[in-house]
Amino acid sequence: MNQDILIRPFDRAADTEILSSIWFDASMIAHPFIGRRRLLEQRQLIEDEYLPKAETWVASYSGNTIGFISLLDTFIGGLFIAPERQGLGAGRKLVAHALAQKGALSLEVYTANEQAVRFYSALGFSEVSRRDVDDFGYPYQNAALYLRG
Repeated sequence: MNQDILIRPFDRAADTEILSSIWFDASMIAHPFIGRRRLLEQRQLIEDEYLPKAETWVASYSGNTIGFISLLDTFIGGLFIAPERQGLGAGRKLVAHALAQKGALSLEVYTANEQAVRFYSALGFSEVSRRDVDDFGYPYQNAALYLRG
């Protein structure tokens, strides 16, 4: 299946709405502790600030957009796959694409998101530090991870 997934550059006009939807649907499952109201607020930031400012790569399968990775230099600001398309290899392919371009990657992940922690560990990311609050000052533990290509 992985070989059928295509990676292409982000097109703001064509992709913003679908990527925002993928982000929201995946976040509701992966980050339920944040809550729907805050996720809806963050969704607007995703559309207006994060996607336009990041280097974003889109994964598609059979012509359908199924996920994306957003990079700030070598930092993964976000990696999200549509919930119904997880497990097909799109996340692995997006990380491999980013790693091939950057040579090393880092990210932060909510430790309560056990699926993501397992995913990044399986790809060889190593934990380098933890902090007890997120970027918004909420008490959700984050782990900083690093991978060298």
